[in-house]
Amino acid sequence: MRIAIVGATGEVGRMMLTCLEENNVQISDLDLYASKRSQGSTLYYIDNPVKVQTLTEASLLKHYDYVFFSAGAGIAKTFAPIAAEASELVIDNSSGFRQEQHIPLVVPAVNGDLLAGYNGIVANPNCSTIQIVLPLAVLDKLFGLKQLVVSTYQSVSGSGHQGIVALQNQRKGSVDKGIYPHIIDLNVIPQIGGFLDSGYSQEEEKMHFESRKILRLPELKVSVTTVRVPVIYGHSASVYAEFEREVDMHQAEHALQQASTIVYYPNSYITPLDLGNSNDSHTCRLRLGCDSKSLSFWNVGNNVRLGAAANAVEIFKMHRQLKAE
Repeated sequence: MRIAIVGATGEVGRMMLTCLEENNVQISDLDLYASKRSQGSTLYYIDNPVKVQTLTEASLLKHYDYVFFSAGAGIAKTFAPIAAEASELVIDNSSGFRQEQHIPLVVPAVNGDLLAGYNGIVANPNCSTIQIVLPLAVLDKLFGLKQLVVSTYQSVSGSGHQGIVALQNQRKGSVDKGIYPHIIDLNVIPQIGGFLDSGYSQEEEKMHFESRKILRLPELKVSVTTVRVPVIYGHSASVYAEFEREVDMHQAEHALQQASTIVYYPNSYITPLDLGNSNDSHTCRLRLGCDSKSLSFWNVGNNVRLGAAANAVEIFKMHRQLKAE
């Protein structure tokens, strides 16, 4: 198995290595790429040291079975097509290809069938989208999802390492805003990404588009408000969903309890601090919404694991499985 990771020294790149290791993936040839400043640094895979190389176009002319990208949309747009020409599957964690019609946007438990017989670039969805579409896909099959209103509470690690540094410095007394438009410590910021003409932010529009695409519901009505909160790891979401048919609460709870990618809490709730190393979508506080055709629930996921690295590795695993069948 020949694998490359682009952006290997970043938060998500390192977690990709960890998730591959946790799945005991046997790799015969592992190349790790990053920017020039990381050249020569050492990372480990199952206790084996691997030197980080500087990414160049020539790097990705080499044939790999799988190439993981976690280096931002600009790098992905430049280098992923090169990798896709030489290798079997490129899994990109950035927003660079998510809205491309011909490129699959995949959460394996929801629409992994798109990977069957496919080679090329696969887009890994937005972190908050991944965690909410898992329970929503279950509920959609039962009752027919038609409208969605979501508010997110997204941790600073979703901004990368600079977001963590900003919060930690402000907790020590710094008044430097860092990468944020306002102080994040002891505060919440209802803006993630720039604002568009619609009044929605870039992060909100991502979730609008991606929810429809992954759930295969192009007419789904969606309104999202994304909020940055002073939490290090773990994104939370308050979800209100309306359906075509009346909701059977017992049926909904049973289906969520049986779903392999969901941890359901019938009588309690979970916070980001409780997540640990979980790769699941945690769903709780399930209740009727405004009427018998609607539901509200609380959802929490580890944004670096479920929301990024772990989903990318699940794409890899499902592609391998479908290829072997």
